[in-house]
Amino acid sequence: MQRNSTLPTFTALALLALVAMAQEPPAATITGGKIQGGLLKTGGAVFKGIPFAAPPVGDLRWREPQPVKPWTGTRDTTNFGARCMQGGADVSEDCLYINVWTPEWPPKSRKPVMLWIHGGGNFAGASSEAIFDGEALARHGVVLVSANYRMGIFGFYEHPELTAESKHHASGNYGLMDQVAALQWVRDNAAKFGGDPRNVTVFGESAGSLDINVLMTSPLAKGLYSRLIGESGPVVAPPSLAEGEKKGLSVAAGLKADSLKAMRAVPAADLQKATGQGLSFLGPILGVVVDGWVLPKHPFEVFEAGQEHRVELLLGSNARELTRPFFPVEGLNQGIAAEFGPLAPRALEVYGLKNGQEPAPDPVFGSAMAQWATDSQFRCGTVAELIWHSRAGNTSYQFQFSRVPPGREAVGAAHGSEVPYVFGTLSIAGRAANSPKYDSTDGAVSAQMQQYWTNFAKTGNPSGGSLPQWPKFDPAARAYMDLTAQGPVAREGLRREACDVFMENIKRK
Repeated sequence: MQRNSTLPTFTALALLALVAMAQEPPAATITGGKIQGGLLKTGGAVFKGIPFAAPPVGDLRWREPQPVKPWTGTRDTTNFGARCMQGGADVSEDCLYINVWTPEWPPKSRKPVMLWIHGGGNFAGASSEAIFDGEALARHGVVLVSANYRMGIFGFYEHPELTAESKHHASGNYGLMDQVAALQWVRDNAAKFGGDPRNVTVFGESAGSLDINVLMTSPLAKGLYSRLIGESGPVVAPPSLAEGEKKGLSVAAGLKADSLKAMRAVPAADLQKATGQGLSFLGPILGVVVDGWVLPKHPFEVFEAGQEHRVELLLGSNARELTRPFFPVEGLNQGIAAEFGPLAPRALEVYGLKNGQEPAPDPVFGSAMAQWATDSQFRCGTVAELIWHSRAGNTSYQFQFSRVPPGREAVGAAHGSEVPYVFGTLSIAGRAANSPKYDSTDGAVSAQMQQYWTNFAKTGNPSGGSLPQWPKFDPAARAYMDLTAQGPVAREGLRREACDVFMENIKRK
C-alpha cells in the first residue's frame, strides 16, 4: 500500500519534468533587447547576468551609471555576470548585471518584486553568491531580483576634479547610484517577468542594508519602492564630501596620479591593489559620504525630522553580531569612555562595569564587549531608526535573529548568519568547509523567516497564515519579533537601557 501511494507523486514529478523539457527556453524583450534564460525544475524561470547599465569603464569610471547599450539578436542570460572589482579572481569593472527568478513561466499574474542588495562591507560580495539563489523565495509568490554594484574605490571615491566635472557638483556614492539604477530597471522591466513595479520591496544585509537605509533619505530613490527590509545595517552618520575629497587626493598622490585623467588611466587591478581589501580604505562608514546630491543632507538629520521616504520598514539585527567593534579599542572601559564622554559612567553601569569587574557573558548576547560592539554598531542604531520612522507615522517592524547555528555556540547568532535562512539556502550554505551542521530546527526557522519576509513584501505586514502575530513597532513599547530556535517570540524593549544611552549620545554629538 505504501509503495502504491507514492506512485502518483513520482508520476506527477516526472510529468512536470517532461513538460519543462518540452517548453521553449524562456525569453523576454527588455531595456536593451531580447534575452533568453532558463527554466527552473520547480516551475518558473531564471535570467542571470542581465546588463542594467553601460559598463562603467574608461571615461565612465567614477560617473553615474549610464543607460545600457542595446544589443542585437538574443542575449544569453543563463550565466551570472562578473563580480565587481574586489580581492580574488573573476572580477571586472564591467559588472553592472542583474538577475531575476520568477515563480511561473509564462507569467500569469502580477507578483510583488523583491530586490536584493548584497552585503560585504561595500568592498566585497556579489549577487551571484550561491547562498543568494532566489528560487526558494520566488516559490513563495514573488519575483526575486538581485543586482551587483560598484564597490571599494570604484564605487566610493571622491576627488575635487570629479566634483568639478559633475553637473551635480558631487562625487562618490557611485555604488549607491548603481543601486538606484537597479531600482529603475525593476520599475521599467519587472512586468516582463510577472512582477508588479508598483509593489517593490528592496532588501539587503550588512553594507547592503546600510546602503538602502541611507537611500531612504535620497531624492533619487523616492517612489521606486514601497517597502524596505534591512538586516544588520541601520542608517549611519557619513562624513562630508570635503572629507572624502581629502582622502581621494591622498590616494591619488600615493599612485603618483596628478590628475583625474591619470587616475582614470590606472589599471583596475592596480587601483584595487593600492587601496586594499577592507575597511582600511573605506573606513567604518563604508565609503558613503554626504555628497549634496545622492545624499543632500545628513541622513540622521533627515530621519530625526521625519523627512525620509514614507515606506513600510522591517529592520533588525542579530543577537551577537560582533565579538569586538570594527574600530580599534584598547579595552572595553577605554572604548566606552572615548565613545560616550560625559555619559560614560551611565554606559559603564549598563554594561555591568561600574565596579571595575566584567560580568559573566550573557548566554544570548555574549560578553560585555560583544554586547557593546553589537549595540553600538547594529542594534541600537536599528532601534533609533525605527523610533524616528514610526514616530513620523510609518508602519515599522523590528526583528532580532537569535537562532545559533549548530556548532557555532561560541560565537552565537553572529553577523550574516541569518542570510541562508532568509533565502532558504541552508543546504547550499551547509556544503562549505567548516559550515554549521544545520538540522530540522534550522529548516523550521528558515521556513518561518521566508514566509514572514515574503508576507511583508506582499502586504506590508509580515504576519499571516499560521505564523505567530508580529506586533508593530512603536516608540513606547518597542515591540519586536525574536526569531529563536523555539520559534518566533514577540517581545518588547530590546536592550532598552543600552539603546537609550546610545540615542542620548547621538543627540550629544
